[in-house]
Amino acid sequence: MSSNGVLSAVDRIATDVVSANAAKTDAEATFPKASMDALAQAGLFGLVSAPEVGGKGQSFRAAAEVIDRIAQECGSTAMVLTMHYCGSAVLEKYADIATRKDVAAGRHLSTLAFSEEGSRSMFWAPMSTARKEGANIRLDAKKSWITAAHHATAYVWSSRPVAAEGPSTIWLVPSDATGLDRAPRYDGLGLRGNDSTPVIASGVRIPESNRLGEDGQGFGIMMETVLPMFNVLSSACSVGLMTGAIARMAKHAGATKFEHLGSSLAEQPATRQHIARAQIKADLARALLFDTITALETGRPDAMLRVLEVKAAAGDTASEVLGLCMRVCGGAAYRRDVAVERYFRDAQAASVMAPTTDTLQDFIGKAVCGLPLF
Repeated sequence: MSSNGVLSAVDRIATDVVSANAAKTDAEATFPKASMDALAQAGLFGLVSAPEVGGKGQSFRAAAEVIDRIAQECGSTAMVLTMHYCGSAVLEKYADIATRKDVAAGRHLSTLAFSEEGSRSMFWAPMSTARKEGANIRLDAKKSWITAAHHATAYVWSSRPVAAEGPSTIWLVPSDATGLDRAPRYDGLGLRGNDSTPVIASGVRIPESNRLGEDGQGFGIMMETVLPMFNVLSSACSVGLMTGAIARMAKHAGATKFEHLGSSLAEQPATRQHIARAQIKADLARALLFDTITALETGRPDAMLRVLEVKAAAGDTASEVLGLCMRVCGGAAYRRDVAVERYFRDAQAASVMAPTTDTLQDFIGKAVCGLPLF
């Protein structure tokens, strides 16, 4: 399927399924199963999988466009799909052929299990352990957040190395492995359907063949495969949330009347100025997003700097734009039927989701000053 065909399929699903289920997903804090099933059945779980295993062989650009469109309707669905694409990018490079085929066929929902209680947002420094026990590996960990924790097929999991030098090793851990203890379902402020919850591993045993990459090479996998994909797609989610909220804000402003003036809210100059500011900022974030993708595609020298910048910029901008949307809609913004408050809540997650905005800004400052990042 061409990239245009992919986007046409995504648009249909976003309109017919994701949008129809978004309010319920948020209100009830339920996993967006109908939306994810529709995406899987359309072959979109395999978007970044190679054609040789049945995937669509698409790039960062197509993945960002998909996440952007889905986020315009439902932030929770977009974040679950973001984590799936990040996990499946690792699997595409390092997993066995059967796993890769399952991803491409929509039978395997992937996610990342990097963030930990001990190292918090510094996801690149796991405290969890991996020890060899005969033909198996024993994993013990306190993972602080795993998106789609109760629904993923398996986790792309980080630990300290078994024997090699280096900060980490990556594993494929089945979500039904004995010894995994998941907290109850997520019930938070925003992204309420993303099923993100702490997971504790107590003596989880997996085959050593479930290692993804070499022992001790997890940091390289995180930096080279996961970080660019996650930062780009997280930014696409922020951009999509802004786009969806601005559309709803403009609709509300056009339909809301000042009866004593005989004019709409949109006809007030101050209102239009707020809407203009929101649109300009959203367009700036979108421009940086796709410039980052171009930098990655062409191997530009500033590609990694852009990767660091784009998530920080998009997350902060989304918070600002959603504040403007709330301001324009006034008291009505707090009503669920207007939907702006859902986007406002969902947009707050980006700045505190690892790598956090504070961490990224520190890295950016180091990079600009010519200092080592780590």
